[in-house]
Order: sequence, then structure tokens, then C-alpha cells
Amino acid sequence: MKGLLSCLAALVMLVAVPAGAEAATAQTPAERAREIATALTKDPVYIDPAYASALPEKLRADVRTKAKAVGYPIYTIILPLTPSDEFQGEESTVLTLVEDALRKPGLYVVVDGGDRFPWYEARDVPQVSEDKLQAARERALDDEGYDAGPTEVLARMYELLAAPGIPATTPRPTSSTPASTSDDEPGGHGWIVALSIVGGLVVLVLLGLVIGLRRRGSGARREKAFRIPPHVAATVAAERRRRLERDTTAGLTTLGTKLAALPTTGGPGLAHQQAALDDHAAAGKVLDSSTSLVDLVGAMVLLDKARREYDVAVTGRADAVPDLCAFNPLHGRSVGKPTQVEADGTTLTLPLCADCRRALKRGTAPASLPGDDGPYWYDDTLWARTFYGTTGDDLAAAVSRGELHR
Repeated sequence: MKGLLSCLAALVMLVAVPAGAEAATAQTPAERAREIATALTKDPVYIDPAYASALPEKLRADVRTKAKAVGYPIYTIILPLTPSDEFQGEESTVLTLVEDALRKPGLYVVVDGGDRFPWYEARDVPQVSEDKLQAARERALDDEGYDAGPTEVLARMYELLAAPGIPATTPRPTSSTPASTSDDEPGGHGWIVALSIVGGLVVLVLLGLVIGLRRRGSGARREKAFRIPPHVAATVAAERRRRLERDTTAGLTTLGTKLAALPTTGGPGLAHQQAALDDHAAAGKVLDSSTSLVDLVGAMVLLDKARREYDVAVTGRADAVPDLCAFNPLHGRSVGKPTQVEADGTTLTLPLCADCRRALKRGTAPASLPGDDGPYWYDDTLWARTFYGTTGDDLAAAVSRGELHR
């Protein structure tokens, strides 16, 4: 018990100074929404400063032009979203608050600048149906491909909304079939035509076998390479890391103050209180030694766990709060039941966000958190081995044992 009180006292000393500095710059969700709404009155396409240099005017102009052609107001919002930002990383929160702040009829569309999935909400727009909105969104995602940026998907979506009718959600290749003719043509040469067709089919089959043998081992289907211009990737990554580090530091400060003021409880509450302290301490340790975005996200995940343990310690209720997305915790919380993912004969049950679940269902790669060489789980880190603790591992205990980078 004395050890717990000493730890709480130490937390007070650690967090007392930064708390005031952070509070001076933090915005409330409503203030941030009003800031965006004010910008939208001047330009219907809002680009967060984090992407100012990453999205050239040509791409923005294309979105404006195609949105204007739709015939009703469209307000487009492109900004980075993380679970620790003013909107808690939720597109729905952005839409609700900005719509309330602007109070104008129109189609409100938001997309995370590091992603490509638009979210929307129509306000007093009787000209468009939900069926057409959903179909236009899905078709735009299909048309633009995996490596498309948010502005490309948005421009295609608005182009489809301006077109008459409801677009097909999956583009299908078309082919023209010549009209059939009779084999019994004048002159009795029907058998020659039939023989030519059979011969052609034999040649095609043989050609297919040759091509198949040459491609065996390298894969017959080649996916379009995922590629972002280096200067764009660097700008976005640096800004996202800066914001995440700032927000996580502020969150640790705030929670540390709350933990220090929390009276010692007994019974099950004490276990959750101690778990919150352990997770908080581990998050601070990871943040101090972080060398990459992957580590910063690890600190964010530990902070999220500490907050949840604190809530249980205070309320006494263990409410079911979904885990963060295992493929990329920056996507926000998982939805639905955990998803079974198979790889190399191993089946993992992972909590996934809606976008990652849809990607797996389509057979495409989810937008994973990037590591040193591809998806983060390719690396030999604690985060990769545990999918950020979603496989049941105790992250705080592993950090205290020095398993962060082994």
C-alpha cells in the first residue's frame, strides 16, 4: 500500500508542470469544429494544414470543380484523424460537430488525409438518395484503386453523383458479341468454318499453357503497386508523428493528474487502479524511448488501456469497450466481432476497424501501420508479436521486462 501511495506522489511531481502548458493550447471539439466550419464558408474544400504541401492546388481544384457540378452544396473536409485528437479519431464526430457549427444544407464529406475512405452525411438535400450516395462511394473506391489518394477518390465520387442514375457498385468489363451465323452457308463451307474455330481454340489452349508455365512461381496476377511520392509521404508522416507525440504527452499528463488524485480503493477496484498505474508508467517509458511512429502508437495504445482501467477503478463498472484496430490502431476502435485472419497455417482472432474488415473481405491488403519494411508486423518488435496487445498479452508487463525491442 505504501508503494502505491509513493507511486501516486511521484506522478504528481512528474505531471504538475506540463499540465498547464498543454491546457493553454488544447482546443475543445466544438472549437475545432467551428474553426473548420468558418474555413468552409470561404472554401468548400477544407484541407488541414498538415496536408498543405502534400495536396497541390491542381488536385484541390479538381475536387471543387466536380463537387460544383453535382448541383447542390458539398462541403469536403480532409484532415488527419487519431484516437487522441479533438474528435477522438471518429469521422462521424467530425461530421456531426461541423454540420452543427455551419448549419447549412448540403452534403458533408470527411476523409482522413492518410486514408481513402470518404464518410458523409446529407443535411436537407432531397435531391440525392442514400442508395446513390453509397453506390457512388463504393464505385469511386473500386475505380480509383488501392494506391489512390483521398482527393482522387473524392473527385470520382462527385463525378458519379453528378451523373444520372445510380452507378453500379462494381464496374464490369463489357464485350461485344458478333451476331451468330449459320454453319450451312451457300457453297457448303460450314465445315471449314467449324474446323477453323476448333483449330483456333486448340492454339489458344496451347498458348495459355505455355504462358501459365512461364508464370508459375511468380504469380499470374500482378497487383498495381502501392506508391506515394516520397515528399508527400515524408510530410504526412512527420506531421502525424508530431501530433501523436503531442497528444499522447498531453493525455499522459492529464491521466497522471487524475491517478494522483484518486484515493486508494480496496477489492477489485485496487487491481484496476494498479493496472492503470502500470499501463500509464509503461506508456511514459515507451514515449520517452520512442524512435518511430510504431513506438509512438504503442505509447498511445498503452495510454488507452490505462484510461480504460482508470474508468473501471472509478466507476466500478467494466463496460465493454472495443479494442483499437489491430492492423492500425490509428484507425480507431474495432467494430463487430473479432475477425479470424489466417497466415502460414496460423489463425489469429483480431479486432479490426470497418475499413480493414472490408479490405480483407475484398481480398485486398488493409491500410496497415507501416513499419521498417512493409506492414509493422513484419518487424521483430513487441507490437508486431502481440498486434499491439490484442492477442491477449500484457503490454505493460512486457515493457517492464525489457521486451520492447529484443
